[in-house]
This record gives sequence, C-alpha cells and structure tokens, in this order.
Amino acid sequence: MAVLIQFCGGAKTVTGSMHFVATGHSKVTLDFGLFQGRRDEYYKVNSQFPFSPESLNACILSHAHIDHSGNIPTLIKKGFRGSIYCTPTTREFCRYMLPDSGYIQEEDIRYVNKINKRRGLPSRQPLYTKKEAQKSLKYFETVDYHNSFPISKDITLTFYEAGHILGSTVPVLDIKTGRTNTRIAYAVDLGRRDMPLLRNPEVPEDVDYLIIESTYGGREHEDIKDAELELAKTINKTIRRGGKVIIPSFALERTQFIVFFISELMKRKKIRKIPIYVDGPLAVNLTEVVRNNSQYFDDTTKKAFLEDVDPLGYDNITYIKDVNESKKLNDITRPVIIISASGMCENGRILHHLKNNIENPGNTIVVIGFMAKHTLGRRIVEKNKIVRIFGRPYDMNAEVVVINAFSSHADKFGLVDYCERFKRRPKKIFIVHGEPEQAEELRKNLRRHLNIKPHVPAKEETVYLRTR
Repeated sequence: MAVLIQFCGGAKTVTGSMHFVATGHSKVTLDFGLFQGRRDEYYKVNSQFPFSPESLNACILSHAHIDHSGNIPTLIKKGFRGSIYCTPTTREFCRYMLPDSGYIQEEDIRYVNKINKRRGLPSRQPLYTKKEAQKSLKYFETVDYHNSFPISKDITLTFYEAGHILGSTVPVLDIKTGRTNTRIAYAVDLGRRDMPLLRNPEVPEDVDYLIIESTYGGREHEDIKDAELELAKTINKTIRRGGKVIIPSFALERTQFIVFFISELMKRKKIRKIPIYVDGPLAVNLTEVVRNNSQYFDDTTKKAFLEDVDPLGYDNITYIKDVNESKKLNDITRPVIIISASGMCENGRILHHLKNNIENPGNTIVVIGFMAKHTLGRRIVEKNKIVRIFGRPYDMNAEVVVINAFSSHADKFGLVDYCERFKRRPKKIFIVHGEPEQAEELRKNLRRHLNIKPHVPAKEETVYLRTR
C-alpha cells in the first residue's frame, strides 16, 4: 500500500508548517501553522490548501507555536470536522494563543482599514476572528507522551519529547502497510540538549522516514554562558545611557526563558536590578500555564518550583494585561526592560513599543529569536535605516543587538547529532522548516556524516514512500 507525503507549508521556509499524509484509508496533516509574511501573501497562502479540509481524518499538532498551530481556525472554517491531537499542555497553550491570534487579526485589520479608508482603498477582512478561534478548540483531543493511540483505521500516533517548548513533541505515525508498519517521525521543531528549563529531545526507535527541521541547519549557536555575558553587557550599557531595553519575544516559551535568564543575572548582581515589564495578556496567561505544568520541565527547574522558588515571579517583574497600563510604559523615562510579543514583530503590542522607542539612540532592541524573511523583525536584524511600522516610516536609531544562543532550536551540530543517535538509520530524511541555504547546508552535513541522501522538498512537492 502506498503512503504519500505532500509538503504543503514550511518547505524551504520557516513559517506555516503543514504537511499532508495520505494512506490507503486515511488523510491527516502534521501541523497546521500560520504563514507569516507580507499581508497579501499572508492571506493568499493561509486561505488556500492543495487538499480538501473536510476529507481529513485528523490534524496532528506537534506544539503550540503559531507557525505550527495558528491556522487551525481556518481549517475549521473550511470544513474540517476531525480531531486535532496534541499533548494536554499544548491544548492549554492553544486555549489562549488561538483566540489571541484572532483578536490580533481583528485589531490589525481595524487599524489598517482606518488607513485604507483615508487613502480610498478597499477594506479588508481578518483571516479568522477571536470567536472563530474559540470555536476551533472543541476539536482538540489530548494524548500524553508515550501513549500510543489509534487515530484512524490504519494510523497509530505516539508522542515523544521534542525539548523545544513545554508540551512540544516528536509525533510518530505507525502506519499499517501490509504485514508490518511503516514508521514516520516528525521532528519539527526540535530542541537542544542540556538547555535550562526543558527536557532533552527523545529519539524514537525503528523509524523508517524522518522529517526534520533546519531553522539553524547551517548555523552554530553560541555557548549559553557567552550569551548570558552578552546580554548582561548589553543591558548594562543601555542602563548607563539611560535607555530602555526592548525585547521582541514569542509569548510562549521565549518570554519565560528570557525572564528567567535576566532574573538570574540580577540575582547574581551581574546587572543592576531594574524593572522588567512583560507586556501582553497572552504572555501573562501562558506564564500561568507554564507554572501549572512545571512537572514537564527538566529536573533542576522542577525542583525549584516544588520548593516554591518561582523563577518567573521575582518582585521586580510586572506582568501587564490591561492596554492602558501598557500605554503608560511610553511615559517611562528611566531604564527599564520591556518584553512583548510578537516574536517576529509582525503584530501585537511590540509594534507600539518599537514605534515609540526605535528612533531613540539611547534605547536598545535585543533580538533573541529567529526572524523570517519579509518580517519587520528581519528588517530590524538587517539594521535597515528606515523601517515601516503600521505603514509609516521610522528612523532606526536605536542600537540593535542579536543574541541567537537563546534559541530553543537545535543548531547544525544538534540536528546532525539527533540523526546520528538513531540506532537504525531511517530510509530517508526529509528536510523542512528552514530557508533554502540552511536546509541545503544540513543536507550536505547529513550526507557527509551519515552517508545517506537527504531530500529538501519544494513546497507542495509530493513523495511516495517505499513501504515494507
């Protein structure tokens, strides 16, 4: 029996992960992520699929990040009525993240339509609304780690730890293909070994086909200790200038991660204790989910929570939900640290903080995560002299510091190491979720180290798997 995989999103790019798997009896997707980019392309890509949503049996969700989960409400709007399988923690995160995504889209469109009206341009509609996102949550069904679960007539699902964010998984599909099973593992996204807070990624056994990410497929992360020193140096320098530190951050995981590191630096007196503001209701809600799921952290962090030492709740940290309290941050003239979403600076309150602070040379923008092409975050990383925010130009006078070591993605060595740890080499490795040069670099490295021929599929490319 033939098994096909169509790489519908997140192929030769790092956003909008979505892969279609069809067997003789079943049709499922691995992830259903939101593509992020220029507005017109955003709506086109996120609204059109090369398969019929109502024909799907299931959607398998690896983790809660919006580029993997964020288009699920559109899937429901287009007729999907199956189950969305994920871990309990992922569902808890999505309970906040998907409605927030809908709300942000409504607010963004409201703002854009005001400008369009003045310019005589047609109005736009959001991809989906907060209400539509809330409706999608009833289709979620949770499966815990290592609990093999039949999701259709011929597919059994098992989740393994990915070590990327809390609740993240390497889903494994066991597909009945005759006398034996064909086993597909989906390691997108994959975390790093021995990182603070998170457990190490797990390597499933007897995998026939592996789909793996390549976000940092050709890059090497700095040592986390060096990153701590760079962060301390940057904050201290900004404090001496009397400026603000603005940190764009994904509300999930990266926010909690950077709060933990900054708090530890202050605790060890590596930087002066100044106010930290985590701005955004989503980040506040997700931090509470993190606190309630501390059993999934690494042993050291788990012990800290059990001892009532909350590394996310020191007395100089203020979590802001109310929009009026957020606006008051603009009036602060003393050194502070503001952490706000979205991580790629495409929407959310970070846009307002950038708008109000990017032209001040005393301030610093600290980039702690990957910025995809064609996003405002990437233009900041590239230090464009002028950037557009809400359609208006701003001079980028603030200092920009990029610290990639805080990434929760495996780098080129981590990805090769993960593949080397399979006891039996997969028949084929498919490389996705990476810009072309990163994917190509990983392909070369895997071929060199494992003596295999990995494949970098193009978007919407279909492959047929050899089954046993």
